[in-house]
Amino acid sequence: MKTRFFARRRSVVLSALSAVAVFAAPLAMAQAFPSKPLRIVVPFAAGGAGDLTARIVAAELTLSLGQPVVIENKPGAGGVVAASTVARADPDGHTMFLMSNGTAVTASLYNSLPYDTVKDLAPVSTLGTFDLAVLVQADSPFKTLGELVAFAKANPNKLNIGSINIGSTQHLAAELFKSSADIDVQIVPFKATPELVGALRGKQVDVGVEILGPALTQIKAGAFRALAVTGKKRSSVLPDVPTAVEAGVKGFQASSWNALAVPGKTPRPIIDRLNKDIVAALAKPEVKKKLADLNIDADMSTPDEAAQLLASDIKRWGAVIEKAGIPKQ
Repeated sequence: MKTRFFARRRSVVLSALSAVAVFAAPLAMAQAFPSKPLRIVVPFAAGGAGDLTARIVAAELTLSLGQPVVIENKPGAGGVVAASTVARADPDGHTMFLMSNGTAVTASLYNSLPYDTVKDLAPVSTLGTFDLAVLVQADSPFKTLGELVAFAKANPNKLNIGSINIGSTQHLAAELFKSSADIDVQIVPFKATPELVGALRGKQVDVGVEILGPALTQIKAGAFRALAVTGKKRSSVLPDVPTAVEAGVKGFQASSWNALAVPGKTPRPIIDRLNKDIVAALAKPEVKKKLADLNIDADMSTPDEAAQLLASDIKRWGAVIEKAGIPKQ
């Protein structure tokens, strides 16, 4: 009996010690974090809005974390290469991924990926949001989005809407506009923004759906007119332009966003530490101004809120892709 009692007691003690070890290890990692330079893997080329956002935040994190935070650009393949790099990295918080709504699109557009977007990547915080706009030439007969929709309904298949490449946020936003407004129009994809701008200026397409930042120069120069922006609220740089929902197209909301994520198994204390520093950085007036100069609204979140945003966008863009009949890659 005594032997059985002591064996049982020994088993209980060992189980308790194992449980303590399981909880102590992540805590010890968090207390030692960061122990070396950090990197942010960016799925875009240097110089774009996403890359510049990452660099602005990286500079602030370098100061608050006491370790260099460097940018590693890995563009191409819909962000798959960059995301794979982070998903396979050690889950110690030293490797981050610049996630975006494009990450959600890729999750819905590809038949298979070398990682699980939801399980292998853990969002830490959103960084910023930026609007898209519905654009026409300055001399277009359409003065409002309502007039454009009314014409499209009365004249099926007469209008062309330009966007950039198939599967991009802009292309899917154009598809969302088409389905939300219940109009029959042709969507014409171009390779990149310069080609779309040239086509709209040259009247090869009647309408363009593009991120507001790159189009703002054309708007301010009087070449384009913005009929609506596609975010939840009006743009601070175009306060007189209504949102698409305000203009009467219910369900047409399609802001772009950026966030930082880490490998999925990163301990929560490390995620919380990074979130605290990111939120503090984005709250600084000078950081907000730097982002605003890029037409990006600083927008921080909790890790759970960022994860919910990713999950909801995967579901939403998946539905748009299915309805538009876009073949999966």
